[in-house]
Amino acid sequence: MTEQYAHITGWGMSVPERILTNDDLAKMVDTNDEWIRDRTGIQERHIAADNETTASLASEAALNALRMAKVPPSEIDLIIVSTSSPEHLFPSTASLVQDRIGAEFAGAFDLSAACTGFIFALNMASQSIRSGSVKNALVIGSETLSRMVDWTDRNTCILFGDGAGAFVLQAHEEPGGVLSSIMRSDGSGGDLLSVPAGGSAAPTTNQTILEGQHYIQMNGREVFRFATRVMANASKEAISKANLEVEDINIIIPHQANLRIIEAAARGLKLPMDKFAVNVNKYGNTSTASIPLATVEAVEEGRLKRGDKVVFVGFGAGLTWGALTVQWTGPFSTEEPFKLARYQRTARLRSFWRRIQRFFAGIFFGRGRSG
Repeated sequence: MTEQYAHITGWGMSVPERILTNDDLAKMVDTNDEWIRDRTGIQERHIAADNETTASLASEAALNALRMAKVPPSEIDLIIVSTSSPEHLFPSTASLVQDRIGAEFAGAFDLSAACTGFIFALNMASQSIRSGSVKNALVIGSETLSRMVDWTDRNTCILFGDGAGAFVLQAHEEPGGVLSSIMRSDGSGGDLLSVPAGGSAAPTTNQTILEGQHYIQMNGREVFRFATRVMANASKEAISKANLEVEDINIIIPHQANLRIIEAAARGLKLPMDKFAVNVNKYGNTSTASIPLATVEAVEEGRLKRGDKVVFVGFGAGLTWGALTVQWTGPFSTEEPFKLARYQRTARLRSFWRRIQRFFAGIFFGRGRSG
């Protein structure tokens, strides 16, 4: 069997139109623009409207990525949605995306690794391609964390924003694509960044709601110390695993949590800040969406080009951290883009038809059992 490599051939993003600035936040909690920018580098963030959800943002980002790769939804074999704010506990957000975009032959599941989730998901999709089990995969990071934020807590509400980003990964015999990856976890620090209630350990009750246990809670000082320690080390490990040197890397795209953390990673790698993609000022911490959002903008700005070597690195609750080294590819296909509107119409009709089929099948088989 010919060896297959997992190449990133499409990318897309989706962010809500509504923007919440630091000055807007200053009208809600005891804070100000200077205080927020000095501690985080954030100036504004995008906030989902009532009709926007994790699945709707993920679907739009996915379609944009498919359009870029010129791969129709029907050719996708696997969909992974990394998210910390899923549409539901179940069904998975990925399954809803699969139905919405018309990826009728794809398996779909969610991956929960907090802000590191997109890196973990990329590794899972890459390994599926390398093993030969899938040819085309769709990896999405999507969040509506604004719905899990206590807007009276100035230590957390200033940080988070909403958005989604997506990559298409394709199998190809040409060497390149995902070159190396590392995934790490340390559950002993799980209490440092968490949403305490809503799971099986603390099911939702009136008391948990009154106590605000369904909001994001964070020990900011300890998370900062952890992040500044692991970001540079994870990058070095992934680079070494790819048999490269730090000097071989064209650009590093880190998780966009805090500008000071990115600056600490730059010092740890002994690299100038212009080697790093930074857009935390515009979007805040969008968790699993932050790396693909920053990647899309890096490509649009001409900072990431075909053949470049890039490191994706992140950290998050869990505690989790990880990194990937990638040789950037871009679209394989030179054909005209497919008609996306036709696939969307077909997807809606297919979804409706399958609901009708289940309805009549339930009637038919129900009668059979009663007889």
